[in-house]
Amino acid sequence: MNIKNVVHDVITSLRIGVPLQSEAGRHARRAARNPFSLSRTIFIATIIFLFLPLFVLILYSFNGSKGMNWTGFSFRWYEQLFLHSRDLWRAFWNSILIALTSAATATFLGTFGAIAVNWYRFRLRNYVQTISFLPMILPEIIIGVSLSIFFAGVGLNLGLLTIYIAHATFNLPFVFLMVMARLDEFDFSIIEAAHDLGAGEMQTLLKVTVPICMPGIVSGFLTAITISLEDFVITYFVAGPGSSTLPIYIYSAIRFGVSPVINALSVVMIFGTVILTYLLRNFLKYIAAK
Repeated sequence: MNIKNVVHDVITSLRIGVPLQSEAGRHARRAARNPFSLSRTIFIATIIFLFLPLFVLILYSFNGSKGMNWTGFSFRWYEQLFLHSRDLWRAFWNSILIALTSAATATFLGTFGAIAVNWYRFRLRNYVQTISFLPMILPEIIIGVSLSIFFAGVGLNLGLLTIYIAHATFNLPFVFLMVMARLDEFDFSIIEAAHDLGAGEMQTLLKVTVPICMPGIVSGFLTAITISLEDFVITYFVAGPGSSTLPIYIYSAIRFGVSPVINALSVVMIFGTVILTYLLRNFLKYIAAK
């Protein structure tokens, strides 16, 4: 390579802000020369496909009419949402309550279950590890019917309690899997160092193991909340009178036509999620860095 080519490569790399002769640098130079690449086109099309329905939903939540014909900008459906939708808000808070409590229970059981399976060697260890993943691979309708039959067999009336038990059951494997993935990267010399410094088993568990597993625990907890909030099939089989969650309420409402009030609630939930994520961004960055 002559001096002219070297100087050209240096100037090109400094211009696009990447290290000389790196793979990222070569890829960036190719992208700069060909801005209309196939991968970029597919990426943009995917983003549009995912987010365009959200923009349509937001737009029609301000439509003055109930149909798809635009009749003018209006806050009519937001007024009805906040002032005349008591049953909808009851279902919404039922979903929030079930999501938080079931996610907390699944996180507690899944975390200590993963630690026990990873640490200890016992006869049924492989059986426990295998059967814990069944709720993830079984169809939801089978789980819902099975839980409904079980609750009827033990004489437990369907309601918020049965929904909570059902959600904690199918959320457990997700937390278990995420904590196990974190434990697979665990350096057990830290445990030995803690024991050498005089820490007991409980102290080591609470002050060393659990903090190190915290990224997996938080990820499992947030995943469990998301899955619980969106679940319909299992909830449909284990819900009783007066214990409807938001998906059940929406399913009942759309049989009479999609109400723009649901659009308004969806917009409120979207912006609430964005604001909550923005406020917790530093904490989430800290957890991800761990």
